Amino acid sequence: MGKGSKPTRFNRRQFMQGAAALGGMSVYGLPYGAWAQGVPNEFDGSKFQLAAPEPNPKRGGVLKYAITSRPPHFDFHQSGTINSLGSQGCMFDNLVRRDPRDSGKTIIPDLAHSWEIAKDGKTYTFHLRKDVQFHDGAEFTSEDIKATYDRIRKPPQGVSIPRSTLFTTVSEITAPDKYTVQFKLSEPRPAAFMMAGFASGWNGIVRKKTLEDNQYNLRRVVDIPGTGPYKSKRRVENEVWVMEKNAQYWNKGLPYLDGIEFYHALPFSPELGSAILSNRVDYARICDPVTARKAAQTQGMSTTAFYQSVIQGTWMNNKKKPLDDPRVRRAIHLCLDRPVLVDVVKDVAPMMMGGMIYPFSDVATPLPELKKRLGYQDDTTAAVKEAQALMKAAGYGSGYKGTLDYLVREVASFKLWAQAVQAMLQQGLGLEVKLRTVVESVWFDDVKSGNFDLAVGAVVSTLLDPSDYFNAWYKKDGPQNYGFWDNAAFNALLPQIDTETDSAKRLALIRKAEDIMEQDPPVLPLSWEKINDIWYNYVKGHNPKEYFGIYDVVRFDTFWLDK
Repeated sequence: MGKGSKPTRFNRRQFMQGAAALGGMSVYGLPYGAWAQGVPNEFDGSKFQLAAPEPNPKRGGVLKYAITSRPPHFDFHQSGTINSLGSQGCMFDNLVRRDPRDSGKTIIPDLAHSWEIAKDGKTYTFHLRKDVQFHDGAEFTSEDIKATYDRIRKPPQGVSIPRSTLFTTVSEITAPDKYTVQFKLSEPRPAAFMMAGFASGWNGIVRKKTLEDNQYNLRRVVDIPGTGPYKSKRRVENEVWVMEKNAQYWNKGLPYLDGIEFYHALPFSPELGSAILSNRVDYARICDPVTARKAAQTQGMSTTAFYQSVIQGTWMNNKKKPLDDPRVRRAIHLCLDRPVLVDVVKDVAPMMMGGMIYPFSDVATPLPELKKRLGYQDDTTAAVKEAQALMKAAGYGSGYKGTLDYLVREVASFKLWAQAVQAMLQQGLGLEVKLRTVVESVWFDDVKSGNFDLAVGAVVSTLLDPSDYFNAWYKKDGPQNYGFWDNAAFNALLPQIDTETDSAKRLALIRKAEDIMEQDPPVLPLSWEKINDIWYNYVKGHNPKEYFGIYDVVRFDTFWLDK
């Protein structure tokens, strides 16, 4: 704490009452990702203990959970796909976490039971739990927090971590003793933003020695020791990952289940739908709309749908011709019929149209206004005409003579979109596109190395706030800037967006950034994802009704089976 600062005590009851009264995604009851002031300087959660929301939860049993789980590698810090964290997340704890009982709206203690934020906003001090063990029996200490976050904020050579952009202002991490860790910032950031970053499910804590033993790259380490409620028991590639209860878990009341079996099934696939409808599994994530409608009509089953922190897009390799010309990139952007792209997958995946900003966030251009712009209108005549003029100005009036390599992730929605985009570009601009469908690991490797012209897939963000994904997706050398986009005017705006606390002024800056991206698109937004969860009613201890970041609530420690 800064000298002379007197933090406001903020107890658990006030914390939960305030969050419940305000509603919405929140940090201490504040809007999720908000740049609001008033986050309490000090929080004492030393007596807080997480438990299932229902009375008298039963213990035992194995949850059978169906989800896509074909990770490109095993280093979840470096990953950006649910194929990693969806099944690995239950093995790890965080510094602080989002409460699974209110759809992740509020932040609660985890490995840190208490914390203080200095009055000047530049020092965050966390007090850690004692007697916590990793799965390999090693003692958890502040050095593990420091090592984990030092790697996240400044990845070593050869390591790319999408969440590093959340902690660019963290200048130093210190561990004054075994159970205290301090984050020192070069300049203050809104406390709501920083705490949301710490609470991200992606930022699970790993052991310092594990990092050292593997040269700080865990891509090939299948069983990474965590401190979480479950540990790995058995894994069969592309089939199942079996987890067993961690009998030494520090929260002695959790978990309730004896284990979890994660069965692999591709998103929105018939196989996934069949598995849940036939009761071969108890819970399924990312199901198709047809299956969701059947589940809603079936006694004893429940389903819910929610938008999540993912953009579905096509990336253009800015290092290759003709995509190195911003006029060509905008021409392709204008040539896409987005209402049709949403419609073409309606029976496979529920989607909504949007631009470069989360369309369901409070800083997005309202949909009625967006639909007046070229590239988003129901009638694409004017947009295609402008696109053709741009191609002519770029020197491609008679067409581009080569064939574009279109890298497609092996998911039903991506394959449908790729075919639709292929037809739109051929009909509108005379561009020839060849589809190349690959599994996740190949897709991510080829995108990273630039072995593509166009690439259709999805990118995950951590927060709803543009300061997160603008830096990760669109900034020069951003960890998820898959198209190698580099726009000087946009890059110059980012620090202003990140530090502006006046909401009206900040929104004006975001609009400027949006205008830049519309003229020189960093990605071709195809749609924004809504997903369906389906489960049998005997699966208790969860609340997915209002999720935004499904990656923040992947612990399963409050789940239990009422059967």
